[in-house]
Amino acid sequence: MKEGNTDAKAVVCAEQEITTLQSIACGGTGGELTAVDAKDGKIVRIRPYRIDSRYTPEELAGSLWELEADGKTFTPPMKSAPNYFALAYKNRVYSKNRVRYPLKRVDWEPGGDPAKINAANRGKSKFVRITWDEALDILEGELRRVIDTYGPMSVLCIGEDGHRESKDLHAGGGMHATLMSKLGGYTRETRTPDSVEGWYWGAKHVWGSGSNKGLGMIAPPQTGYNSWNIIKDITDYTDLVCFDAGDWELTQNYGSQFWSRLLKFWEEIGKEFVIVDPFCNYTAVCHETMKWIPILPNTDTAFDFGVMYVWITEGLYDKDYVDTHTIGFEKVRAYVLGEDEEGVPKTPAWASERCGVPEWTIKAFARNVAKKVTSHAHFSSGSVKTPYSHEPGRTGAYLLAMQGLGKPGVQQLHLNASSMAKENIARSTSAPFSSINQCRMFYPNAQSIPRTMIASALQTGKATWWGSPCIVYVDTAEQFQEFNYPAPAEQGGTKVHLLWSEKPCNMNCWDGGFNYQDAIRTNEVECFVTNHQWLENDSLFADLVLPVTTCLEDNDSMGSSMIVSMRHAGLTPPACERVGESKSDFEIACELGERFGVREQIDLGMTQDEWIKYGFDQSRLTEEITWEEYQEKGYYFPKLDPNWKQLPPGMRQFYEDPENFPLDTPSGKIEFWSQALADNFPDDKERQPMAKWITGGPAEEGWTHDESLWGERCKDYPLLITANPARFRVHVQGDDIKWFREIETCKVKGPDGYLYEPIWMAPADAAARGITDGDIVKLYNERGIVLTAARISERIMPGSVMVNKGSRVDPIAPHIDRGGAINLISPTNQVSKHCKGFAVTGYLVEAEKLSQDEYDGWKRDYPEAFARDYDPAIGINYNSWVVE
Repeated sequence: MKEGNTDAKAVVCAEQEITTLQSIACGGTGGELTAVDAKDGKIVRIRPYRIDSRYTPEELAGSLWELEADGKTFTPPMKSAPNYFALAYKNRVYSKNRVRYPLKRVDWEPGGDPAKINAANRGKSKFVRITWDEALDILEGELRRVIDTYGPMSVLCIGEDGHRESKDLHAGGGMHATLMSKLGGYTRETRTPDSVEGWYWGAKHVWGSGSNKGLGMIAPPQTGYNSWNIIKDITDYTDLVCFDAGDWELTQNYGSQFWSRLLKFWEEIGKEFVIVDPFCNYTAVCHETMKWIPILPNTDTAFDFGVMYVWITEGLYDKDYVDTHTIGFEKVRAYVLGEDEEGVPKTPAWASERCGVPEWTIKAFARNVAKKVTSHAHFSSGSVKTPYSHEPGRTGAYLLAMQGLGKPGVQQLHLNASSMAKENIARSTSAPFSSINQCRMFYPNAQSIPRTMIASALQTGKATWWGSPCIVYVDTAEQFQEFNYPAPAEQGGTKVHLLWSEKPCNMNCWDGGFNYQDAIRTNEVECFVTNHQWLENDSLFADLVLPVTTCLEDNDSMGSSMIVSMRHAGLTPPACERVGESKSDFEIACELGERFGVREQIDLGMTQDEWIKYGFDQSRLTEEITWEEYQEKGYYFPKLDPNWKQLPPGMRQFYEDPENFPLDTPSGKIEFWSQALADNFPDDKERQPMAKWITGGPAEEGWTHDESLWGERCKDYPLLITANPARFRVHVQGDDIKWFREIETCKVKGPDGYLYEPIWMAPADAAARGITDGDIVKLYNERGIVLTAARISERIMPGSVMVNKGSRVDPIAPHIDRGGAINLISPTNQVSKHCKGFAVTGYLVEAEKLSQDEYDGWKRDYPEAFARDYDPAIGINYNSWVVE
């Protein structure tokens, strides 16, 4: 078997298999080294790769980390551990759902005439194949028309980060914005904190801005923050790891299967695990020492206050640390003990009534955590994505502060703290050691819309929010700044009329998907264009769909930045021939740029190979390897800092010397009470200066949400839903992988032969509704209906249900979906009044068995929805939506 190099033509060989090395991941962060074997330009197989294949042990020695504990050693394996999503990627490249040619919606015509755009038919009418010349003519014409008519900011560019393939030069999010920046500007869809909402809106007001000045997940850089050694510190000192949110066995699928190996090592050296989750998830199932504490969704705040009550009344917290490293604790103490104006002690019994965890379990948990050196692990699930998620975000920070956050073995382990050891030449980019993606230059425009507010902005023509247009990577104080859409006219502000998406999953990745569909179906949206590899989700509602290459078809350079055992830089030549007439986002932007006379401002007159060389030259890789050697090897593991084991982990320096290593909070200390919140939002009863148990209530009383079991809506919708990422998808990516769909827990075959998304229900809840295993279940609230199929199990907390997010939309009619896309019925009004992030789990629903009469009625009323081509191997597909 011959191994390829960076020559883009090397893959086409009729005589033998060619192997290229890739970095396949689905969050823009890159993954483990993966070998892709191809013959005659077609992928044959995808497999792990031995990282020592082209390097001697001596050459690798300076790049290998090692953890030692209790006589056991944990080191990077020589055989890579790609995420199983990557190993199945052949299914994605050759999916029956792949967009192979440019497509136009059959009943849409350019020009903006409401009678000809037929906006109401988006997501209903089908597509017809057109040529690339026709597609580019249409897009060029529509761009010129809306820019001339309304101004350049009438173009909304959607999709600039995350939830995409890992690409560098070819982007996967942002090339349309690069083009538009040369044409006078655009409206920017800004990122919200998505997977860390609670930490961003809550914990930042406790311990400061956090890693990368924005996520509020650990400690700010000026404290000596060092994410690299958090894993080592836990290995050396922690007795107990509490998994407070998320499924680590599941979400590792972003990059590799590294976490499976690390957690097993921790088990072998005697660490205890506890997981608090409504669902007995895969992390709980896979590890024998894991203890599962079932809890009702979005009640973590009550649980945390019950734990604090035990610690305070029994003297089990670190009083010295609280006295010297924090401020405002006396206010929280009074609230917990019932010594404030509310006068309600937050006892374990009080907490139990709200969270469903038995009183004695709360006490046992509190005492166990207090007597052991404990770290907490959080991922992108659970309470951090719920209504009022800033409250558990803050109470989680309170618990860590009361344990002495920063002392040996007391850490918060999170996504951005999952890299092992610091390298000498690390960068903080999606490709951590190269610089190619600086070709994606965003215009510093005056108009933006947070991605969670696009629907309401389109529907009402306006939006108001607080927080920077670059909403994640900012200082805490920027949450107090007000922004508005449209921007002032003197700054070019105008309403949006053309949507162009390079990451078309907004209706299924974010909040209130049915509301987003409604917004797209208005005449205000005169043209909706998506660049995408697969015909799914937002693309089903587009007017023009442009076929895009996958990462395995591009000539690129991509490394890995996190959730891997060893970070690397790598050259990733095309592993196979392109499917159909697909082009990369980079190439599409360049071709359109040529039509507008700005191509050289986009590609700078360089070929793709020259761009890859340019990225290398601009990086720090040149300090450790030559271009010629890099080309020959194809990948490189940078050398570790010789002193990496001595670098202070997390908030260690703040713990040891808070005066000389202060936080960037106003006081420089951990703040149980935020005077900044009190000063800036004095009338905000949902996010007060300190965390409280907030249940919400009716809108007429000023509440954003009534999504708890203590309000009025629960009388109609009595179940709380958990809607976390799926084991067999990454967000919305991979729902068409037939190898996964064959697995029983991935989909459930309904009586009609359709493979439905599972809804996990407790036996008591199912019996009360007459639901049996395998029944089609209508899951609904006032926002719409999503069809699922029952999986009855003791793995789910009674009073709640679980549906994994990310299943592809399959619209039957407005606000009725067959595909199980659960984010379609999530709240549309975000975290809280001043926190415009999403709430996609922990809200109210009802479930009932779908009656045969209602099913037959839908088939009669919407025959086209049930007549679409359906392949049980992958579900809905290209043939379902394209008129040949």
